[in-house]
Amino acid sequence: MKRNYEKVKAYSASRNQKKLAIVFLTPWIIGFIAFNLYPIVTTFCYSFTKYNLFQAPQWVGLKNYFTLFTSHEFYLSLFNTLYYVIFGVGLQLILALATAILLNLNVKGKSIFRSIYFIPSLMPPVAASLLWVWLLNPKYGLINTFLRFLHLNEPLWLISAEWTKPAIILMSLWGIGSTMVIFLAGLGDIPHVYYEAVEIDGGGAWSKFKNVTWPMLSSITFFQLISGMIAGFNIFTQTYIISQAAADKSSLGGIKNSLLFFAVNIYQEGFSYLKFGYASALAWIMLLIILIFTLIIFKTSKKWVYYRGE
Repeated sequence: MKRNYEKVKAYSASRNQKKLAIVFLTPWIIGFIAFNLYPIVTTFCYSFTKYNLFQAPQWVGLKNYFTLFTSHEFYLSLFNTLYYVIFGVGLQLILALATAILLNLNVKGKSIFRSIYFIPSLMPPVAASLLWVWLLNPKYGLINTFLRFLHLNEPLWLISAEWTKPAIILMSLWGIGSTMVIFLAGLGDIPHVYYEAVEIDGGGAWSKFKNVTWPMLSSITFFQLISGMIAGFNIFTQTYIISQAAADKSSLGGIKNSLLFFAVNIYQEGFSYLKFGYASALAWIMLLIILIFTLIIFKTSKKWVYYRGE
């Protein structure tokens, strides 16, 4: 009798826990359906229609997809985005890792230096973009003033099609603080005995980095690479601020569309030209491209990512 009572009591407690879990999960489920699942399904349906927001969508089949593959702006935005992802994200990872290694050294005032390098990443993207528009002003900006002092060439930065993408990459390096902090956490988790073992074998600084630091940080680098690549495909704020600050505001792509990134092209087609069906097709193609790159990185990760215990 007592055993049956305990079973009933345990069953009742389990049911109460499930009800409590459902109560806590319900706000997230509602938010996911309203702000993620519904827009995803809706854009997929709109991608097969001609829709300008003021009239009912008209079914056009695969026309939007055929049109974008013959569009010059599509390939230009893809090139600009890949340029930023390859060079911008790559430089961000290298610089964040190098900075984390330097800030992990036992030097006086280490905490102060860490705070100084992290603070810029707390600045909102819009404020940071406006600041860099002023810093990169070819005539009055601090960057060119410094280059002039060193008697070096002064790039035209944001008003030159050749220098706009390097300028955007330079702006992105301003916010490596969050990436650097994650690398610092990983460095602090590496047992010091590994470095002592390398020293006993006669290895130097490079040997320590190659045989200990890099393998132990490879899983963190893998995560940062995936996150940076996805963020790189979604770059938008900097271009929007720069195009609004420019004298010619006819295009969000900047000078000669040199800043027409994929997300910018989607926004421009949708909200400037009111071609929401076509913009939805672009969004789905961007999703597929990101998915392909993510799968490639996952496939290659077996050769360069190491986990403890392997």
